[in-house]
Amino acid sequence: MACPHLSYRSSANDTEFDHERAYCAVAQQFVQPMRADICNDRYNLAHDEHCELYRES
Repeated sequence: MACPHLSYRSSANDTEFDHERAYCAVAQQFVQPMRADICNDRYNLAHDEHCELYRES
């Protein structure tokens, strides 16, 4: 199950992106692809175990 705090956005403010970017509601910022992999529980990672932001929320 993916992190409930992660969403993908195709724009921010007045800027449109070429592709959707991962946004973390806990950090209130766009995150790097590796962080999104943790959020999506890829590569034997688990957001509830490996993400310090999720654990602190």
